[in-house]
Amino acid sequence: MLSSRMENLHPYVPGEQPKDRVYIKLNANENPYPPSPKVFKAVRAALKKHPEKLGLYPDPDSNELKEAIADMLNKTGGVLCRANLEKGKKNGSGATVTPSEFDKIPFVVTPEMIYVGNGSDEVLSFVFYAFFDSSKKLVLPEHTYSFYPVYGGFYNIPLEKIPLKSDWEIDKEQMLESANKENSSIIFANPNAPTSIGLTRDEVRDMIKAAPKDQVFVVDEAYVDFGGESCIPLLAEFPNLVIVRTSSKSLCGAGQRLGYLVANKELVQAVTTVKNSLNHFPVDFLAQQAGIAACRDAGYYVKAAQAVAFERDEFIDFLREKGWTVLDSQTNFVFCKKDGVNGDAAYKKIKEEGILVRHFATPGIEEYLRITIGTHEQMQALREIMEDM
Repeated sequence: MLSSRMENLHPYVPGEQPKDRVYIKLNANENPYPPSPKVFKAVRAALKKHPEKLGLYPDPDSNELKEAIADMLNKTGGVLCRANLEKGKKNGSGATVTPSEFDKIPFVVTPEMIYVGNGSDEVLSFVFYAFFDSSKKLVLPEHTYSFYPVYGGFYNIPLEKIPLKSDWEIDKEQMLESANKENSSIIFANPNAPTSIGLTRDEVRDMIKAAPKDQVFVVDEAYVDFGGESCIPLLAEFPNLVIVRTSSKSLCGAGQRLGYLVANKELVQAVTTVKNSLNHFPVDFLAQQAGIAACRDAGYYVKAAQAVAFERDEFIDFLREKGWTVLDSQTNFVFCKKDGVNGDAAYKKIKEEGILVRHFATPGIEEYLRITIGTHEQMQALREIMEDM
């Protein structure tokens, strides 16, 4: 009864969501803060003024949302935690936002450079379909976002997984050697997951220069707002660059399912063609309204990203003082282990105390925990558990 294609499917395994008790969730890299109050206000206003919109198909191209995303990127430089704020409320809402000099984009991002989808996972799915073939291997790090291999199986795209270097950084030279050998595309998360380490913009620039020019080069920037270096400025140099981003992490929007990509207009149109061949209306009316309101209140999310980054650095200091090995992080999570402490046992002990963290049984990283950064109170509760572990 099942198709032969089913044989290649190995579904993604998300962070667990048990229902047996109330847990502090630090296992899915969600943002611990709620969306801006202006998001709730916008959604309520939309329902009150236009209840009929729930019975109608939404804008299939999310045009107003694309305008809002482009404006937010221009104002923030694509990295929230380093953006500058003037005025506004204590929580950043309503503030005037300008990019740091380091992150300032040397051109104007326009709506035509944006594609919006139902979460970055759907966007990635369409990217895989539009740009990667079954006839050649896709090059990616051995340890990176675990949905990439899922899509490889789904679309019958062979993968060339390149081991990370001994310091857990992406092996740029080996990835380029493999890509040039078969004229292949490259994809990776930057900063990477689950390692939390990022490449600099200059390092990515050098990679793209040395990679095949007629193949798409994909950088997944899901976590860049917490301290990485966005590659959006590189779009002026490389027409084959595609940048995928999400609202789930830094825009506190995992529950509303919004993702987007930034690229040149021709590549955006290619992904749009895939969308229109599968799901003409991927982003619903309320999600569009929420996304527009979030982008228009970037100051709130600048403050939230800064709070997460501050708490992350404090937690890293704590772990290292207690003898844990912790990789430097540019994300909203830490990747850590301790000699003599079994990774799975540590995960289970923390869970018993009412906190969920992520443990991967994957060979090579099985002794590590990936811990999402929560509020100060949540992290203090975790400190008490890990104090003498």
